[in-house]
Amino acid sequence: MSRVVASFFGSGLILRRFRGKDSGSGTVGGLAAAIVAFLVGRAAGWPWVAALLGASVAAGTWAIRSLYDDTGDAGWIVVDEAAGAFLSLVGIVEWPAALVAFGVFRLADIFKRFFPGVQRAEDVPGPVGVMADDLVAGLYGLLAGHLVQWLV
Repeated sequence: MSRVVASFFGSGLILRRFRGKDSGSGTVGGLAAAIVAFLVGRAAGWPWVAALLGASVAAGTWAIRSLYDDTGDAGWIVVDEAAGAFLSLVGIVEWPAALVAFGVFRLADIFKRFFPGVQRAEDVPGPVGVMADDLVAGLYGLLAGHLVQWLV
């Protein structure tokens, strides 16, 4: 069960299946979560996206912790990116804002050293650090998305 959760229901395994390597799997897992978050947010409201965020952080931390000694932060473990994507889309209901929120989140996660706090969060040892950097990156996406939503 921990592998299912850690791979965000298999989305982290897609690129390995087709390309033979995990690079880019975080974007695939994050995009899967972003689509869910956007659709749920529009249909049911931001509290449900926040609930998905909470569930992904709790279940994801459990899953990462149970696998960490054997795998470390393996490329197919993308539940942390899913949590960051959920965070970046809390309260976002417009397409342009959702695209910006997800894009900024992924940029902050990929280019950690250019976004204050993201690299520092990743430097936290163990499973907490695996999850923490994506949540800090998600905050950047959340801010950018809400700014765009407010302007549009």
